[in-house]
Amino acid sequence: MDAPEEPQPPVVYTMENKPIVTCAGDQNLFTSIYPTLSQQLPREPMEWRRSYGRAPKMIHLESNFVQFKEELLPKEGNKALLTFPFLHIYWTECCDTEVYKATVKDDLTKWQNVLKAHSSVDWLIVVVENDAKKKNKTNILPRTSIVDKIRNDFCNKQSDRCVVLSDPLKDSSRTQESWNAFLTKLRTLLLMSFTKNLGKFEDDMRTLREKRTEPGWSFCEYFMVQEELAFVFEMLQQFEDALVQYDELDALFSQYVLNFGAGDGANWLTFFCQPVKSWNGLVLRKPIDMEKRELIQKQEATLLDLRSYLFSRQCTLLLFLQRPWEVAQRALELLHSCVQELKLLEVSVPPGALDCWVFLSCLEVLQRIEGCCDRAQIDSNIAHMVGLWSYAMEKLKSLGYLCGLVSEKGPNSEDLNRTVDVLAGLGAERPETANTAQSPYKKLQEALSSVEAFEKHYLDLSHATIEMYTSIGRIRSAKLVGKDLAEFYMRKRSPQKAEMYLQGALKNYLAEGWALPVTHTRKQLAECQKHLGQMENYLQTSSLLASDHHLTEEERKYFCQEILSFASQQEDNPGHKVVLPMHSFARLKDLHFEPPNAVVHAGGVLTVEMTVCSQMPVPVHVDQIAVNVHFSIEKNNYRKTAEWLTKHKTSNGIITFPAEASLFPVSQNSLPALELSEVLERSPSDNALHSTGIICRNVHMLLRKQEGGPSLEPSSALALEDGAHVLKCSSVTLQPGANKIAFKTQAKEPGTYTLRQLRASVGPVWFVLAHIHPIVQYDVYSQEPQLHVEPLADSLLAGIPQKVKFTVTTGHYTVKNGDSLQLSNVEAMLILCQAENRAVVYSNSREECSTALLRIQSSDKVTSIGLPTAPAYHVIEFELEVLSLPSAPVAGGDTSIPGTPELHRKQKDSQRDGNCMVTTDHKVSIDCPWSIYSTVIALTFSVPFRTAHSLLSAGTRKYVQVCVQNLSELDFELSDSNLEDKGHATDLRLAPLNTQSQQTLYSVRAEILPASGAEYCKTGSLCSLEVSITRLADLLDVDKDEALVESEDYFSTKLMYEVVDNSSNWAVCGKSCGVISMPLAAQATHRVHMEVMPLFAGYLPLPDVRLFKYLPHHSAHASQLDADSWIENDSLSVDKHLDDQLDCSSLRSRGSTHSTSSSEHKGLPMPRLQALPAGQVFNSSTGMQILVIPSQDDHVLEVSVT
Repeated sequence: MDAPEEPQPPVVYTMENKPIVTCAGDQNLFTSIYPTLSQQLPREPMEWRRSYGRAPKMIHLESNFVQFKEELLPKEGNKALLTFPFLHIYWTECCDTEVYKATVKDDLTKWQNVLKAHSSVDWLIVVVENDAKKKNKTNILPRTSIVDKIRNDFCNKQSDRCVVLSDPLKDSSRTQESWNAFLTKLRTLLLMSFTKNLGKFEDDMRTLREKRTEPGWSFCEYFMVQEELAFVFEMLQQFEDALVQYDELDALFSQYVLNFGAGDGANWLTFFCQPVKSWNGLVLRKPIDMEKRELIQKQEATLLDLRSYLFSRQCTLLLFLQRPWEVAQRALELLHSCVQELKLLEVSVPPGALDCWVFLSCLEVLQRIEGCCDRAQIDSNIAHMVGLWSYAMEKLKSLGYLCGLVSEKGPNSEDLNRTVDVLAGLGAERPETANTAQSPYKKLQEALSSVEAFEKHYLDLSHATIEMYTSIGRIRSAKLVGKDLAEFYMRKRSPQKAEMYLQGALKNYLAEGWALPVTHTRKQLAECQKHLGQMENYLQTSSLLASDHHLTEEERKYFCQEILSFASQQEDNPGHKVVLPMHSFARLKDLHFEPPNAVVHAGGVLTVEMTVCSQMPVPVHVDQIAVNVHFSIEKNNYRKTAEWLTKHKTSNGIITFPAEASLFPVSQNSLPALELSEVLERSPSDNALHSTGIICRNVHMLLRKQEGGPSLEPSSALALEDGAHVLKCSSVTLQPGANKIAFKTQAKEPGTYTLRQLRASVGPVWFVLAHIHPIVQYDVYSQEPQLHVEPLADSLLAGIPQKVKFTVTTGHYTVKNGDSLQLSNVEAMLILCQAENRAVVYSNSREECSTALLRIQSSDKVTSIGLPTAPAYHVIEFELEVLSLPSAPVAGGDTSIPGTPELHRKQKDSQRDGNCMVTTDHKVSIDCPWSIYSTVIALTFSVPFRTAHSLLSAGTRKYVQVCVQNLSELDFELSDSNLEDKGHATDLRLAPLNTQSQQTLYSVRAEILPASGAEYCKTGSLCSLEVSITRLADLLDVDKDEALVESEDYFSTKLMYEVVDNSSNWAVCGKSCGVISMPLAAQATHRVHMEVMPLFAGYLPLPDVRLFKYLPHHSAHASQLDADSWIENDSLSVDKHLDDQLDCSSLRSRGSTHSTSSSEHKGLPMPRLQALPAGQVFNSSTGMQILVIPSQDDHVLEVSVT
């Protein structure tokens, strides 16, 4: 057997450890079986079901079989699971009863007594059957009798604890079945023992953890207990469970450190606050660092010792789980967190010690990963390792600065002493790396040995890191490392090497829109350019920094003074010009034209006022500010008259330029808003708030790299444009902020002038805005004199004086005294001269200059209009009244009136259908003083009326009806209408019937509504009739009659209404007429409600509503009678001359037998009804219909069949 004879203390904890199983009884028997047993036991997996709802797992069991000794049994309080025997097996092949009684039984009894004394209940008795021995002995009882005796003697209630293994060394089916049964039993008992003992151990460990708030609790003791559990899981090859134990220890310790930083410190943490004296880095090349484990066990470990040991164990398990890239990720987190934990615990750390520890740890992790992965795997997982390379490079740079290895002169004596102290803390190199040529220990010692060696190692690390970052697309990080390299080269006085890295970083920061890194990088670049003597680039960078508000005021003034100093030193060399972009020096805010529409005539004066915001922190005297103007003549320039330009140009004359945004990409403005969320961390036990913070949930969107795009740093390759047209302003002092600069120019050649380039000179330094955007233009025009005649109304009406507006645009012509317009007279159109006709002279910007009376002289053929004097490019406006004599077209065809032969030519349209007016054109020829040609204008007049007549006969009388229709939108009053006999017949008399025109006084509206709850009116059902009578005018002369009643506040008159239905479609229920008192005020309304019943179904016209004036009788007793009673008796008198207009059938239709005359009421005063004349009442309900539906369906046919 492999088991040693003397017990040794368990000091080695490696993966070779296996669960211990003790073997008692026949050791020679077990030795013969051991090879087969050790091979067959782990072959079949077993399902391991654990407590607390944890998922079951399939495990392969292996065991370390050792000889049974009482010393191996655990003592009280011993928590070491690795040395704990999980199962005890007794081996025997006794087949003789006498031997059993003499020796085996006593030996079994002693074995079980020892187990009972140590409360061990996990045991098994194996009886091995051997056929060869049975053949040699004749007095051997059957095998079952020995097994039965053992079961009776030792396994009373646990008969399964005694198993039989038949001929284990033979190759037969019986032997194989015996082995399978035995192995199944052995695995089952082992799992039962594991589950029971591990559960008890976990309960004890949990109890110990819950006591962590007690004063005497020690983290180191608890660490050793939970690590024991991790060792067991590792021994069972359950690496994930083992890793969980170390992660829990890691999290527990980290929480205590955070609480310590918040003021809630545990007493045991003071052991980890001792000063750091050794910084030899992580140890990952052996499974367990026993030196650091012993320090933890003795509570003598520093913070770095605990963290190093804990990570080494996590690293070992992760490698067993084949997750090397997680090792790199965790290592980077560990190194950063350790730096913070040392600060929280206020641990004293010598200068450079932490940098050494981090550097060595980074290289140790990288070499450990490289040792277990091939090159292809490493190349495809650079993203997981590049962080360690970068951190190592950063710490090596810090060590180089600390030890004076980066300075231009090299390290001094103090730096050398510091280097010795740093290397002393490393101690001697570990044995496992002593034979490794490129071990972290040797690399660090070599890098700190000389300036050249440091530069070599630092550059190798930097270039490798940049290459890795670039290969995985992390351009930002690559540029950041490049900046560190640039800083290194600047310290080494090699600015030519630094410039490349600074330019690359600056370009990236500009593309990403990082303002602060841009500022910092530009400062470094300015220093580099100054050392290289690149004055033009240096001045450009200085101007950008002088306008950068992320710098302090003093820094901005310094860079501004650098520009001004260069400009003053170069005054003796006027031929040399330095051209720089304008945007860093000043910004064009807005521009204002005067005149506002930026249109000026040739010879006119144009003012351009610019608002320029100086970006400099101090006032700057500018020698000259100039605007280069590009002149162009378009092919269609003939269209650009003053009127056309006025319509197509802006009216306010102010052009606003967008804020300078060219430094950063446009897409930066369209990035999503920050999605910030509050994060609260609470204790799981008492829900107390531990920490709070803010996280950004869409950081992946905000930090996304902008792909491609043009170069965003303004190019220095600017050129000054030369041209004949330049606006200049000399000797200007630009104050910080907004400055107004005015340019004046006199327009000369007509065309379009575009402002192209803005430039400002400070000595030989020219700041240039290459392109002014948006495009800014002003137009110069040369206009011919023009005459424009237009009516002031939408259309001119014939027969009515109409105003016509004359507009004279002088253009380049100057109107002199005596100039006039000669208008040819037209027979059918008169020009009406008024003494107060005035002409107004306006400037080109519509400012009134002067007014003058028009001088109008008229003859038979010509009307002369004298113009007031006006300079060029002014406007003269005046109005004249014209009158077109109307013709009288007859409906149905074109007619001409004798004496006006021009109507045949000027009447364009005959009378059309509808309301279209007849139009007549009058052409007027006008001679202007600036032209030898006449201007012909056409004025179109519309005839506002359409007339029609008809001849009617009644007996021997003839009636002539003349209808006049107004087609225009104006209101006309027709008066003095007369019909004359042109033939002068002696026997013809014409008598007018319409002696006076009628005005509509009342509006009547009727509406029928169905019964309540019904949708439609039904036959035989009552419906509601509502009559509204509205007065449309105030008191008129026609109202002053007998019915007029005057009260204190208003006048009123009495009216009688009557509802009749001549078509017999409706039956009026109740009173169908009545007398009302109507106030004589506009919009006064009286409403009457009554009930009607439809007699038929279908669309029925509404009943008629008639209105009469109610006149009282002149008798003195009239006031004593009730007028309504006379109305109810249908005995009202009607004026005889209105009998034909008043139909009283409705009165008689109600069954009254009284006559309408007053003969039956002799001696009684009777009121009178007077029908209102035609036109005074407007019935808006005439022609309206309402739907009436049948009340029920009575169309049923009864059929009898026999």
